[in-house]
Amino acid sequence: MQKFLSLDRNTLLGLVAILLWSSTVALARSISESLGPLAAGSSVYLTAGSFLTAYTFWKERSFKRLQSLPRKYVYGCGALFLLYTTALFLALGFAENRSQTIEIGLLNYLWPAFTILFSLPILGNKASLWLIPGTLLALLGVFLVLTHETTVSWASLLTNLTSNPWAYGLGFLAAISWGLYSNLARRWGDANSGGAVLLFTLGSGVTFLLIGFFWRETSAWNLKTVAEVAFLGLATALAYVFWDLSMRAGKMVFVAASSYLTPLFSTIVSCLYLGVRPGPGLWLGCAVIIAGSFLSWLSVHPADVRKLPEEMRQEIS
Repeated sequence: MQKFLSLDRNTLLGLVAILLWSSTVALARSISESLGPLAAGSSVYLTAGSFLTAYTFWKERSFKRLQSLPRKYVYGCGALFLLYTTALFLALGFAENRSQTIEIGLLNYLWPAFTILFSLPILGNKASLWLIPGTLLALLGVFLVLTHETTVSWASLLTNLTSNPWAYGLGFLAAISWGLYSNLARRWGDANSGGAVLLFTLGSGVTFLLIGFFWRETSAWNLKTVAEVAFLGLATALAYVFWDLSMRAGKMVFVAASSYLTPLFSTIVSCLYLGVRPGPGLWLGCAVIIAGSFLSWLSVHPADVRKLPEEMRQEIS
């Protein structure tokens, strides 16, 4: 109970990021239907970068702060951020049908598990044996939530893995890259000097534009699409800033464990927005995710900084 009562502002912002990300699947799918996945990605991330640019200049009247950020954080975490966004959108673009899209989403939602697991070697955190059943329960819950439609199963997942390896491979790569980003942002980032999400989002938007020159898409803009891009761009900007801050200065393990709820919230929002009727597996998945998240969170404990190697101690502190 004491853990729940000691949540600081940075940790709470991480929870807000999880809620904001819950709108991503529904809106990204709707936007992609009009613009295509690459145009959707470039529109959303350039919009997010524009919001962050305007806010940063309004608040600081300059961008000098970005020059003082740790180089490992800017280049290392920037590369992982770029890898995540491009791998995910390309994976969704390579999906041959809606069933594959859901299954690729399942692979992408492995990133909370990777975030907690990678925190052991990267941050020196300690874990009890309860991490194993906690992780397995959470992943089972993710599967139940994302496969609540009977047309999706492990059998179809394995079949599609062999028929479309690029899409599933990129989805898995996205999960690994975001798990690494979340931990290295904590190790390499400076909790007091702010983050570089502004640079990361603009870089992603430009990358989508460059790829778009080689992968032609047919786009059809309308008022609904403009509103969706504006909303998702703002939500994306806020979510990434809040997440980056919570990874650098909040209770990272708690936020990472709570992120197991992202597919649940995302599925609920998607069902409401896209008019899809949820199946009974959704509610069973909810209970399993909560149980797995709770066990995963309780099983991992922050490292004793005094016992870490000198280089790791200096970076984390």
